[in-house]
Amino acid sequence: MEDFAQQLARLRERIARIEGKYAATLASNAPAKPAPPKPGCSIEDLVPGEVVRTGFGAHFETERRWQNHRRHGSVEISDLRGLPADLLEPLSGGAITEVHPTRWAFLDTETTGLAGGTGTYAFLVGVGSIDRDGFRLRQFFMRDYGEEASLLARLAEHLAGFDVLITYNGKAYDQPLLETRFRLARARHPFDRMEHLDLLFGARRLWKLRLESCRLMDLENQILGVERQGDLAGEMIPHYYFDYLRTEQAFRLVPIFHHNAIDILSLACLTAIVPEAFRAPEKTIFRHGADLVGLARWLVGAGRREEALRLLRRAVDLGLPDSLLFQALWAVAVVEKRLGLTDAARLAFRELTAAPNPYRARAFEELAKHYEHRERDYATALEMTRQALRLSDMPRIRRREQRLRARLAKLGVGQLEKLGNG
Repeated sequence: MEDFAQQLARLRERIARIEGKYAATLASNAPAKPAPPKPGCSIEDLVPGEVVRTGFGAHFETERRWQNHRRHGSVEISDLRGLPADLLEPLSGGAITEVHPTRWAFLDTETTGLAGGTGTYAFLVGVGSIDRDGFRLRQFFMRDYGEEASLLARLAEHLAGFDVLITYNGKAYDQPLLETRFRLARARHPFDRMEHLDLLFGARRLWKLRLESCRLMDLENQILGVERQGDLAGEMIPHYYFDYLRTEQAFRLVPIFHHNAIDILSLACLTAIVPEAFRAPEKTIFRHGADLVGLARWLVGAGRREEALRLLRRAVDLGLPDSLLFQALWAVAVVEKRLGLTDAARLAFRELTAAPNPYRARAFEELAKHYEHRERDYATALEMTRQALRLSDMPRIRRREQRLRARLAKLGVGQLEKLGNG
């Protein structure tokens, strides 16, 4: 018989054979590990496009298209070509008149810093445009700082085909930055001949009462209904570009190209909403009262009071939170007063005095003005003034009280009693 040591040795051999068999099986079934990016992986290997050579050197360009049958959230791409040529006229204060949408350039930049200044480069510039087949995007990319002059030359050449520049915060950031880069490259920038519409200002007027943020990405989600997948945070973009310059690994740049593309497509789709709301407010399909109040305030500033009044009344009917409801009611009363709708304005001011709210004292003051100047009912005007003083002891209201008391005193006791009984 085998002794214990021999038995133990044979058992170890069997265990080793079994372990070897299963190790080979597991290895054959294991998923292959992704190969690490090869050293020096270039952007040309990852993004469809071409290296463009100019008299100033070379840079990379890529083009992307969205066909007419596609959608971006709530907007059909085909809707963009059908936008009216005078769409931008009211929003631009008459500066942009009868320019066909195919002559609009939608621009956005990705830069090496968010603060601007002469040390900040626009390493990726995207320009979107509307054409017969849908929406076209051209992106200009510098693979190193030495390619900037070539990029700028081609950008200027491309923009020569457009008359209007549309951006989002571009008046404060993108255009000044690019103008600086053109000057430092001793080249003439193309922006003097283009009218510039910055959509940020209109978007804020429409939606700041309802939305906490009016960043382009937030409007894309809240207004267009687009949910980005796997997007790169804007503040990380400079870091990714610097990492690319250091390692020559371009795979981290792919999300930046996508981020820029979606920003520009969203900008174009919002251009189908914001200017149209200002141009033809009666056609708005806003479902939120707050958006209607924002648009109404915008119209009041433009002197379009009748349209604003209709929107304010619609907003109240739709329903508003208390803070915004009182603001809307005050706006209704003020607009009615300016339009000469005296009785309607008086009723609106009276409604505002019925409950505590931020406009109550001012409503009493407006009623005092009405009774003093329009109805010559000085006793009621004095009562309204005293009500206003109880809520807000302002010098101008105190002066009104003194003037009304003096006027009533001149009328005499009999007339005063008559006014009081009336």
